Amino acid sequence: MSSEQTIKCWAAKSKGATLEPFEYVPRPLGPNDVEIKIDCCGICGSDIHTIDSDWGPSAYPVVVGHEIIGKVVQKGSNVSELAMGDLVGVGAQVFACNEPECGACSRGLDPHCPKGVFTYNAKYSDGGIAYGGYSEHVRVHADYAFKIPAEIAAADAAPLMCAGATVFTPMLANNFKEGDRVGVVGIGGLGHLALQYASALGCKVTAFSHSPNKRDEAISFGAHNFVNTADPEQVTAAARSLEYLIVTSNSSSNDYATFGSWVDFNGKIILLAAPSQDLVLNPFFFISTQVYIGGSLIGGIKQIKETLEFSAKHNIKPMIMKFPMSEVNKGIQTVRDGKARYRIVLEN
Repeated sequence: MSSEQTIKCWAAKSKGATLEPFEYVPRPLGPNDVEIKIDCCGICGSDIHTIDSDWGPSAYPVVVGHEIIGKVVQKGSNVSELAMGDLVGVGAQVFACNEPECGACSRGLDPHCPKGVFTYNAKYSDGGIAYGGYSEHVRVHADYAFKIPAEIAAADAAPLMCAGATVFTPMLANNFKEGDRVGVVGIGGLGHLALQYASALGCKVTAFSHSPNKRDEAISFGAHNFVNTADPEQVTAAARSLEYLIVTSNSSSNDYATFGSWVDFNGKIILLAAPSQDLVLNPFFFISTQVYIGGSLIGGIKQIKETLEFSAKHNIKPMIMKFPMSEVNKGIQTVRDGKARYRIVLEN
């Protein structure tokens, strides 16, 4: 594909809009870039937040999708680690400077690079627009195209590029280890993967959900215990039972006092979900209990590679539903309706 040819995709042209067919002229293929013919792309909650401008005004038309799997069909002259035809994945980032003098990149925190470019709703330094994976092709810097292990099927790999890396990254950063007491709030697109990773690391895992009918599934994903958050007795019994609590659901701000009660002294609450409303927190609660609260963004280069390697070794797979790319709006509505079990993958 030459730079003058267009890429066919699906775009939201206004806030909350139904996606429509769209075409754009891609940026010229640089010496460090690859072009990927997309086989499939997962639907992430971030896609819908961006379509709806929940996190600030999006730049329309916006082409979302950052759980991209496909084959390399072109590569720049400097690209040596990828070959034509390689099956690769792209996550939520397509560029960072990765220079040794960069305060973020030099510490393996390339998602925080001041020159970084996210996969969509972002611009390159030359003004070029980053368009995502609800598309036939995409061009990205080769550093952000990751070889998919042979053990992982393409459709299974798609959610690992964002959801998988997002839940596994804080486990790596906090050195989760055998015997650690880990809780996961929300057994959905992120939570069902978090249970699998924490269990594979040897942690003692507790699943928290207001849906008691998810108990058996949570156990099958690796949970050792299940707490029905609609049952006051179970909620009370969970007090000080955890060292880490990973929050993957868009819970109301009033839940955090309860969340904190489950965490032992000097434990951590790790936020992965990003609800559009502000959190309302009582500072004295955190002071008096010595519970810490923080978050984790996305996986960088090192973390995504480790996510894929670990997933292949431990047979970690998302539970997915597949839709043709042409039924993208049906897939999005399935997520909006809370009916996805547990990730939607669009296939070309």
